[in-house]
Amino acid sequence: DFKYKVKKKIVPFILRRNKKDVLKDLPSKYEMILSCEMNSEQRKIYDAHILEAKNILAMTGKAFDVLHLLTRLRQICIEPSLFIEEYQGGSGKIDELNSLIEEKLAEGHRILIFSQFVKALEIVEDHLNKADIQYVKITGKTKGEERVVICDNFNHDKSYKIALISLKAGGTGLNLVGADTVIHLDPWWNIAVQDQATDRAHRIGQEKNVEVIKLISENSVEQRVVELQNRKKELIA
Repeated sequence: DFKYKVKKKIVPFILRRNKKDVLKDLPSKYEMILSCEMNSEQRKIYDAHILEAKNILAMTGKAFDVLHLLTRLRQICIEPSLFIEEYQGGSGKIDELNSLIEEKLAEGHRILIFSQFVKALEIVEDHLNKADIQYVKITGKTKGEERVVICDNFNHDKSYKIALISLKAGGTGLNLVGADTVIHLDPWWNIAVQDQATDRAHRIGQEKNVEVIKLISENSVEQRVVELQNRKKELIA
């Protein structure tokens, strides 16, 4: 019928739309990678898990057998306490994040912080509570109607300085143009998922330039994830 014919004609063009082509007045977006050095305790645990992964590969030769260790390595890059309950050694990346939060808030910015790991957001949440910084939080457990209320509160009430969001929950449907700084605490294999999360701030209604900061631990699997992201980005382009 007529609707089907129209849809068939326009679908290829809709798929080709780029934000820069259709949203001419959207403010600029600047991205940077901030390297973080692990502290000594972190590095010891990281190196131990690397050795374990190499030993498993030497015995079985199967990458599948070390997938769980890849997750562990990514968690260690943030803070080992994500899975080691008695760990008290701190984290170079969390220290860097706390300094960054202090700096950006002093400059009058409002921040979105994304992580793949909800427990990582809880670590950040603990610091914000101690520093008496007001924030909102959205995870996969936050119901749809509640998310809308949280977003509206954040956008209209400037006493909320930070929004903590799990990466999967921040993919679509959230309007958080009240923030002009986006921090990714950890990289995800699929760059499109991170870009979607960033666009919660860089979208219609945003009046300021948006700064995107990606925290990456030096000499770690996170650097390999970024390399993979870049290859995927080139392929998509």
